[in-house]
Amino acid sequence: MNYNFRTRASRGAGFAVVVALAGYAATGTAADAPAKAAADGTLTNAAGMTLYTFDKDAGGKSTCNGPCAANWPPLMAGGDAASMGDWTVVTRDDGTKQWAYKGKPLYSWSKDAKPGDKTGDGFNSVWHAAKQ
Repeated sequence: MNYNFRTRASRGAGFAVVVALAGYAATGTAADAPAKAAADGTLTNAAGMTLYTFDKDAGGKSTCNGPCAANWPPLMAGGDAASMGDWTVVTRDDGTKQWAYKGKPLYSWSKDAKPGDKTGDGFNSVWHAAKQ
């Protein structure tokens, strides 16, 4: 009987930990981050595609618009997205929102075909795989 009590108590405690962690994640932690880091520290989007930074972006502002943004799609942020830690939300020229990491707006590369591709790294010496 004592064993069952301990087992049920530990299950209850485990449930409480899960609930507490879920609440913690909802407050804007790494679990809510708009991107994740691959094993080598490269940032990737939800689909596992490499994210990039553009040397011509400055002051937390994206300068990649129009045809540039067609080739380098911005990592878009929802209208209710809020900055958290190293993650910030920048407003693009068209008024839409984009995620930035440590002040650098993030983009994917249209020529990357599958998760793990980094074909845009070093492109024209101004595009770089984003690192954590």
